Amino acid sequence: MALPPLVEPAAELSKEEVERYSRHLIIPDVGMTGQKRLKNAKVLVVGAGGLGSPALLYLAAAGVGTLGIVEFDEVDASNLQRQIIHGVSDVGRSKADSAKDSIAEINPLVDVVLHKTRLESSNVLDIFRDYDLILDGTDNFATRYLVNDAAVLLGKPYVWGSIFRFEGQASVFWEDAPNGKGLNYRDLYPEPPPPGMVPSCAEGGVLGVLCASIGSIMVNEAIKLITGIGEPLLGRLMVYDALEMSYRTIKIRKDPETKPITELIDYDAFCGVVSDEAQAAAAGHTITPVQLKEMIDAGKDFALIDVREQNEFEIVRIPGSVLIPKDRILSGEALAEIPQDKPVVLHCKSGARSADALAALHRAGFRDAVHVGGGVLAWAKQIDPSLPTY
Repeated sequence: MALPPLVEPAAELSKEEVERYSRHLIIPDVGMTGQKRLKNAKVLVVGAGGLGSPALLYLAAAGVGTLGIVEFDEVDASNLQRQIIHGVSDVGRSKADSAKDSIAEINPLVDVVLHKTRLESSNVLDIFRDYDLILDGTDNFATRYLVNDAAVLLGKPYVWGSIFRFEGQASVFWEDAPNGKGLNYRDLYPEPPPPGMVPSCAEGGVLGVLCASIGSIMVNEAIKLITGIGEPLLGRLMVYDALEMSYRTIKIRKDPETKPITELIDYDAFCGVVSDEAQAAAAGHTITPVQLKEMIDAGKDFALIDVREQNEFEIVRIPGSVLIPKDRILSGEALAEIPQDKPVVLHCKSGARSADALAALHRAGFRDAVHVGGGVLAWAKQIDPSLPTY
């Protein structure tokens, strides 16, 4: 069921706009009125990364009049495999600035508003307030719940997308939808998964082109909401498997157990970005890459254990490390492989997974085990810059 158009049409289109958007204008369902609605629309995209990149480019190309971008990060070389709004010359630049420049090349008629800040409970309502629609392409649960709750409090719809390896998901959430069938993200996922259970794209990887597949679906949903055409994904979860080349939709129903959202909360604490046990284990049991290098140079006898996955180990490793993936430690399967007669030092990519594994070792009796804060990324940055990072 189509919803009423989200945005009123602008007064007119210029001659340049008519020429630019002519392929839209000759579609009966869009036409002049639909394009005027797009011109008048204000859309905020949270993140100029994997999903935000294609979304921003296609929203701009479609003629959305005002595009807001929430982004505080800088372009890294590892982004270029999927974040197509950025280029080689943008490495080290603000992602927000890079995205704005790319949008200007696509469509200089679009007004781009930059919010170069981390989205938090203290600023999210002020940032969201002036926009008609939100697109959320973030890759962490704390921000997803923050976006959802802010959208609910402000009565705004938002399009959500998620990607991991070869799979993607997308949906539309709108608590105050005019058809009376409003849903929010908590109806789909009432609680976040336990810390470390669902790896991020940085840990598990993502096929770059998957970003385009899901990002374009998100823009399609945005255009439908703005213009009031078609049937939006409200109440439906679209699941895409790139390996099987399959799409399926799952109906989402209002969860009667979901409590009304009345205020914003501490979302890092709610999602347990790092478990309390891992934080406790790391306290007083964390060493720096410099300290690790000193141990190696001094010829100390210790076990250096890398808790990442095999494919990560093949990309880059700290000399002398032995691979024992975190899950094998957490399950207890690998405990017999860890020496008890010498110090144990764990590390991962950045320190989060090794803290989880450290907690498991402490429970198993390895009370003196430590882990390397910052992981192999910090080692490459501080000790051996010749090593690749990812």
